[in-house]
Amino acid sequence: MFSLVRENIRIAFDSIKSQLLRTILTILIIAIGITALVGILSAVSALENTISSDFSSMGANTFNVQRYEFNTQRRSDEKQKVNPVISFRDVKNFEDNYTFPFTKTSISFVGTFGAEVKYENEKTDPEVQVLGVNENYITNSGLEVEFGRDLNYFDVQNSNNVCVIGSDLRKALLNDVNPLNKTISIRGAKFKVIGVLKEKGATFGNNQDLRMFLPLQKARTIFTNPNINYSLSVKTDKKDMLEGAQDEAILLFRNVRGLNPIEENNFGLERSDDLINRIGSITGVLETAAWIISIITIFGSTIALLNMMLVSVTERTREIGVRKALGAKRSTIAFQFFIETIIIGQLGGLLGIILGILLGFGFAAIVDFKFVIPWTAMIAASIITFVVAVISGSYPANKAAKLDPIESLRHE
Repeated sequence: MFSLVRENIRIAFDSIKSQLLRTILTILIIAIGITALVGILSAVSALENTISSDFSSMGANTFNVQRYEFNTQRRSDEKQKVNPVISFRDVKNFEDNYTFPFTKTSISFVGTFGAEVKYENEKTDPEVQVLGVNENYITNSGLEVEFGRDLNYFDVQNSNNVCVIGSDLRKALLNDVNPLNKTISIRGAKFKVIGVLKEKGATFGNNQDLRMFLPLQKARTIFTNPNINYSLSVKTDKKDMLEGAQDEAILLFRNVRGLNPIEENNFGLERSDDLINRIGSITGVLETAAWIISIITIFGSTIALLNMMLVSVTERTREIGVRKALGAKRSTIAFQFFIETIIIGQLGGLLGIILGILLGFGFAAIVDFKFVIPWTAMIAASIITFVVAVISGSYPANKAAKLDPIESLRHE
């Protein structure tokens, strides 16, 4: 039995070699469909993994009070409602009066997206993001201190000239020295480095490691732009208390804004896991589109493989007659063509998987996403190519098995 299988596999490879150009073209057609499937799903997985990891680092028990709802900012079919900025008075009023148990409130604002930071004779390009934050911001944001310590309550209240920096800022200025207790300057103000954060990477070109965190009050003395928009983030220690914490935050912030009971909220509230779910629904649509595109292409490759095998049966009619005359059974003839179809299909699938992974990896590298090996797409591709081969090979194999040996020997 095994010797017969080996013999049929050898014959199949000999046949493939004898019609090499046709086989290569068929393999490429199959590979295109699999490349589309694996490549698009790889890119979607990289996108979803990158964004989800960034938001999930905030924790499922965190929510933000912000100027707009996430979806409101993206409406294009109607006139956008303009909400007032969240002022320092708003956030301080909220912080002083929000007393929900087991919660921590963080306050932050972006002073600039393009600061130039100096250390002795070294300086960075003007691309450092500087934030003013309170003592809870780094914890609430899911960031971790790798060296030194976080900003504390006394740093914020006393407007101490201290800072916490990202890993890339440390590499740019203090790579060859111990960064702790070194003095760096921005806009003429000097700050002592008390902590360096663990590396986070970049999302959509936004480098989260090229940042500098200053005590909130001190940052306000440096960045005095009018209408600065502040951000609030609340983290609960107990996830089952999140709904209550949100309701309390909405009620309090409505009072801070001076809204009456019939007025709509002029601010937004967003949970990190809500964002993750929304992103998941978007990537789900992209995955569906990938499957539709791939199925259409794979359907074409099925027809191409079927046509190739039918032509092969016609061209090898005399060979089939000789084999039958020498005692080959119908099942042996059918198995020979079936194995040939399976081999071509799997070669096309393997090539498509390799090209698809390279396509997904290239996309992730270009846009700086976190690439993940698309195991689900690879398994699906292997199954699809096998099914394509079975469907495409069944009819030609059956046709070859039913050929009359006498008529086959007469075939020219």
